[in-house]
Order: sequence, then structure tokens, then C-alpha cells
Amino acid sequence: SAKFVEEAPPSRVLHIRKLPNEASETEVIALGLPFGKVTNILTLKGKNQAFLEMGTEEAAITMVNYYTTVTPHIRNVPVFIQYSNHKELKTDAGNQRTQAVLQAVSAVQSGGSPSSDVQEALAATSSPVLRIIIDNMFYPVTLDVLQQIFSKFGTVMKIITFTKNNQFQALLQFSDPVNAQQAKLALDGQNIYNSCCTLRIDFSKLVNLNVKYNNDKSRDYTRPELPAGDGQPSIDPTVAAAFSKDSNSLLGKIPGALNPLSAAAAAAAAAGRVALAGQTGSSGVLLVSNLNEEVSNTRPNTTRVYGDVQRVKILYNKKDSALIQMSDANQAQLAMSHLNGQKMYGKIIRVTLSKHQTVALPRDGLDDQGLTKDYANSPLHRFKKPGSKNFQNIFPPSATLHLSNIPQDVTEDDLRLLFSNAGGTVKAFKFFQDRKMALIQMSTVEEAIQALIDLHNYNMGGNQHLRVSFSKSTI
Repeated sequence: SAKFVEEAPPSRVLHIRKLPNEASETEVIALGLPFGKVTNILTLKGKNQAFLEMGTEEAAITMVNYYTTVTPHIRNVPVFIQYSNHKELKTDAGNQRTQAVLQAVSAVQSGGSPSSDVQEALAATSSPVLRIIIDNMFYPVTLDVLQQIFSKFGTVMKIITFTKNNQFQALLQFSDPVNAQQAKLALDGQNIYNSCCTLRIDFSKLVNLNVKYNNDKSRDYTRPELPAGDGQPSIDPTVAAAFSKDSNSLLGKIPGALNPLSAAAAAAAAAGRVALAGQTGSSGVLLVSNLNEEVSNTRPNTTRVYGDVQRVKILYNKKDSALIQMSDANQAQLAMSHLNGQKMYGKIIRVTLSKHQTVALPRDGLDDQGLTKDYANSPLHRFKKPGSKNFQNIFPPSATLHLSNIPQDVTEDDLRLLFSNAGGTVKAFKFFQDRKMALIQMSTVEEAIQALIDLHNYNMGGNQHLRVSFSKSTI
């Protein structure tokens, strides 16, 4: 039977167990920092334990309640916290190291700056630079979004974003290591948007970042005069203003995780080109770039998932780019937020709103080598009917596809074969009860995008066209 340990009543002294061998006092103190003033610490090195004294009993209670729902980690090892039987810590005041660390921490908390020897002691235990990896990135996360979330914990000085191993990553430098510890503590494992974009945070080996350009990939907030660099849009001031104005609605307050917001608003906001304060771009035209040229003249099926494509023009002098005109600005916004940064035919595509209001057709008699196509009268539009239910079933690209309009005599094997021939591996398949609809799961999102491009509106015979869209369900 389980052993029942009698729990001590609430106390401002907390007993922390199962610390990793190399845990430092600063790291233990950092556990308490978000909840209030830390007044003392005693570490029992050989036993992997510590006692932490908080300024008030309320702070200690808040801390214990929080950590019963979110397991605290030090150096990626889970640690255990409970009330101590001690009501206060009587330690040798001559322990200068401890006093120095505490003094430094309280100075930082009250807004002062710690003395230099103390700063060194703190810096030795942690870096002001965090390395951030974002998992399940269904919506684009921009540098501005990161700045907004992390600046709740202190002054963000510099951010560099990059893609490594197909994952969006960032390095973010605070003005002080203590802020980096607080941010890591509160945010590691949290989702930026509802059930996606999970933050994975650890300390970087770097203690200072070198930023050359201020643009949408990197920023040094201490040096606004830096150039934007080649071919990188510098920050659109309306977007920056909207972000700072609307900080409450975009990402809520810690520690209730980061507030979920409506998926479309999140997507649009994260796409970074939307002024949240009500001015939205009115263009229904998208500029899509970094397309794979060998296949860029395929049907515009991926953008069709997010609205009705009216016209497509591949740029004559830049064949990896195309202008795509949607029916309206909302459809363009939706397509941009879901498709920007997705991988298609082996390349990560970029989708932004174009300055053009429409895509012009070539003048009569002029041959533009088939680069412009007009789909205005296509019978295949998904969203023609006003108030179409289809709008409620728009999801970001996913490995699972929703199939509908399946003819009666078509079997699971037929569909599996059709989809594996599109160049991919079918991981799972499931018919709905009426067999007119099904879910099919490919092994990657890229394969699913590919299959959708190739097979949406595929003629299944008897003038029945297969309908394919991304699904939010998994099998």
C-alpha cells in the first residue's frame, strides 16, 4: 500500500527535494522568484535537497499551489516541493555567498542593479540568453509575438530567429539573467495559441548576441539605427504599433498559460502583417514566393482550400513567385496565415499580401506563355454559396486529410492506392458511416499538401469529383 507522508501545514519555508547534483543556489531561488521575495536559502549538497524561505506565507502557498499543477524542473530534472516543518530558516549570516546571491536577486527584483561581483556569481549560474524552440507550429510565430510574450518578464534586448532541422528557433537576450530564469520557469512547455505552438526553452551557451540587422528575422532593441539588410522587410510601423496597443488581446497574462484567441485572429495576427487595431489590408491578392519552379504552374489547389481562387499569374522574370487573386481580403488573409512557412515540393513557401488590388489578364492577342490563368468561372469553387458551411471547416495544413464526395463503389484499397501514388505513405484510413466521406492520414504534412494539390477535384468517374481538405481530426 502507498505510504502516506503526513503533510506539514503551510509555512513560508519550503523543502525542495530531488535536485540534480549540479543545481546552483540561483537556480533554486529562481523557482521562488515569480511568486514573491525570497528571503533565505539553505542547500544540503550531499542530499540533493534545499530549503527556501519566502518573504510571506501567502507567497509560499501560491508557489506550492502552482507547482502542484506544473511540475518544476531544474536542468530538465523534475524537482519536488512541499512545506517544511521549519517556520523560518536560521542560517549562519556569515555565509556570504548565499547572502550575495539573495542580495543580488532582491536588488534585481526591486529594480536596482546588483554589484559587479554578485553579477558574476549570478552570470556563472545562468545566461541572459534563452534558446527557444517552437513545437507544433500550426500558425506562424513572429519575432514581434516572441518579444511581446517574453517582455512580461523583463527588458528584451535582442532577438534572432532562424530555422534549424526544419524547426523555427530563436535566441532571445534579456538585460539580466534573472529575467531569463523567470521567463524560462513560467513559459517552458506553455502553448502560445490554443493547443499549438509549444515553447521549449533552455539557456543558451552564448551570453551576448550580435545582431547586424533590424528586420523580421533579427532585432536589436538597443540599436534602432541598424539597417534592415538585403531583401528583408523592415518592421511595418503600423504593425508594431498595433502589437503594442493590443497587447492584452493577443496573448493573455501569465500564469494562466497564454490566452487562446480565436484561431483565425491568432493566425492573422501571427502572420504579422495585420494591424490588429482595425486597419486590415484590403487586398485580396497574395504574393507567393519560393515556389518550386518545375511545378509552380500546377493548379492553385492549396490556396483554394482557404477560399475561391479567381486568377493566378506566375511572374515572368521570377518564375518561383506568383500572384494569386482570391475572392476577397478575408480569404487572402486566411490563406496567408495558414500557408506561409509551409513546405511544398521540397521548398518552404512565403505568402504575403500583395500591393496589387487585382491580377491583370494579358491584353487581347498577347501570348504570355500560359503564365496567367483565369478561374473566375470555374465550376470547382468551394465557397460560392453565400454563408457556405465550408467556411467552418477550414483548418491549417495537417497530415490528416478529409475526403468527401466518394462514389458508392470506391473501396478503402482504391483510395489508399490513389493517395500513395500521389507520392507518399498512407499511415491510416477511416470511412465515415455513410462511406461518402473518409479520413486519410499521410506520414507528413508536406505529403498531405502534395496529395491535396494532386487529388482535390480528382475525377472519380461518373462526373463525381473527389473533395479533399485538411482535417483537424486524427485517426
